[in-house]
Amino acid sequence: MRHAVFPLLALALAGCSDTGRTYPSLLPRPIEGVGIAEPKRTVPVAETDAALDKRISELVGTLEAQQRAFSTLAGETEAKVAVASGLPRGSDRWLDAQTALTQLSGTRGSVTDTLLALEGLASERGMAGKVPYPALDAAVGRASQVDAQQAARLRSLESALGTP
Repeated sequence: MRHAVFPLLALALAGCSDTGRTYPSLLPRPIEGVGIAEPKRTVPVAETDAALDKRISELVGTLEAQQRAFSTLAGETEAKVAVASGLPRGSDRWLDAQTALTQLSGTRGSVTDTLLALEGLASERGMAGKVPYPALDAAVGRASQVDAQQAARLRSLESALGTP
């Protein structure tokens, strides 16, 4: 039995000998030393554009006037809705409140038009490959906020009157 173990041991040790093949190194490759961090980029600054500033100023002025008109009309509409709440649909007071809501919705539509004009200016700049203009971005944000507030107030008045 001893003689049978030696040939097996010799065969196993022969497998560990050098076969002449080369295997890839487990050392780090050169590409593994390259960093993967995003490169630092300078943020371009928009140049002052007097014509754009004037247009933004006009649209913001329009927006402020539209907001005042909406607030005034919303107060009047709120009073009419308060009087008409609980009255049957089609009654004179209910129809007055419904008419006021329709007028208020039209006033809100002009704010949406102003918002779309501001967004159009921003879109034109983007399509031309120009950097964002901070004053324009601020005006778009303000107009979006006013539009959302007016939409919420209009929905509130419509639900108080019981209209879908």
